[in-house]
Amino acid sequence: MHTVAVLSLKGGVGKTTVVLGLASAAMRKGARTLVVDLDPQCNATASLEPEATTAGLSDVLANPTADTVTRAIAASSWGEDVDVLVGSEDAEIHNGQREDAENGLGTLTEALTELTHDEEGPPYQLVLLDCPPSLGRLTRSALIAADRALLVTEPTIFAVSGVQRAFEAVQAERTANNPRLQPLGVVVNRIRARSQEHQFRVEELRDIFGPLVMPVALPDRLAVQQAQGACVPIHQWGTPGAREVALAFNLLLARTLRAGRSRAVAEEDETDDDWE
Repeated sequence: MHTVAVLSLKGGVGKTTVVLGLASAAMRKGARTLVVDLDPQCNATASLEPEATTAGLSDVLANPTADTVTRAIAASSWGEDVDVLVGSEDAEIHNGQREDAENGLGTLTEALTELTHDEEGPPYQLVLLDCPPSLGRLTRSALIAADRALLVTEPTIFAVSGVQRAFEAVQAERTANNPRLQPLGVVVNRIRARSQEHQFRVEELRDIFGPLVMPVALPDRLAVQQAQGACVPIHQWGTPGAREVALAFNLLLARTLRAGRSRAVAEEDETDDDWE
């Protein structure tokens, strides 16, 4: 089970769009995926239209038992390969930055661990954590639970600043709480190829982050908003713009899954070393 936190510390750059696009690409590939909606705005939950549940994210964070986790997960309207751990508007109460919130930082990890307590192995190949646009307890919990962090930005000056702060947050959590956490990369969303300003900001990102900037950027196409409004995977929308965006998400998913396989090989090598 490969767990990816999708984050930015600036709102409105398209974190949920990236989560939904990756879930759509994974469904097309047949990779069973769980979307965990950590954002109290619950946009991912709304777009995926899951079946009704008797629990939500807030309940899971308060009591991360197998029963609570099971009751908070439902099949999405997209198909059987995409499930949702549904968001909760009242999850904001878990997002405090006070020191007394530190004791609860591991609850999301505990919840996801419950999913692997099955003789048949983990039920999901990919878990996508849709983080809120702030460095509160919810985002920090995601970074502690994740194997990789995917940073989302737009090619604008303020978004570039936000992704810098997000990268620093990833490095801080890796040092303090989660040594296995690695940055997956920086993906640029809503890019317009003919915009000189956008090209300038992309080059600025490459100067800052080097090869961490994804070689594929997500084009700015109306089809993304149309598919989300209709609660339909981008791969099923069928317009030329949707097909262009879907191809970009296919490439982004391929890189994401390769990172997961690399981690699995590294862990296997470490296990072999332990036995020698």
